[in-house]
Amino acid sequence: MEDASKPARPQDYPFFHQAKASTFQNAAHLRKIATEAEKVLWEQLRGRKLNDLKFRRQHSIHQFIADFYCHELKLVIELDGSIHQLSDVAQYDQYRETLIKELGLKVLRFSNDEVLKDINAVLSKIIEYKTLSEKEPT
Repeated sequence: MEDASKPARPQDYPFFHQAKASTFQNAAHLRKIATEAEKVLWEQLRGRKLNDLKFRRQHSIHQFIADFYCHELKLVIELDGSIHQLSDVAQYDQYRETLIKELGLKVLRFSNDEVLKDINAVLSKIIEYKTLSEKEPT
């Protein structure tokens, strides 16, 4: 017997914001080809290692795929390689971030270099965001 409280399709869960099936397929592919920076950060986030927060990697959100997502904090974490410095890519990143924020989510961006050279500073910024979000009135 199926649990009536669970949506029939994964994309119907609220934290996917009505993502399409093709977005889930793309996310699954991206999990297989993670960058070194994504692997390093994921190792620190997985299994609730950071302040008991549950993070998902390559998480489908509407028509986008977030590098990392924490539903509890409504937080998207994006890691940017050097390609994100190109004008067209930076412009698309801004467009994408605007749409994600319209869904009520917050976006933190880090460069791959930040993650690879000072993972503790990155983790501190995530914890700082959590602390600040707990102080905000709901």
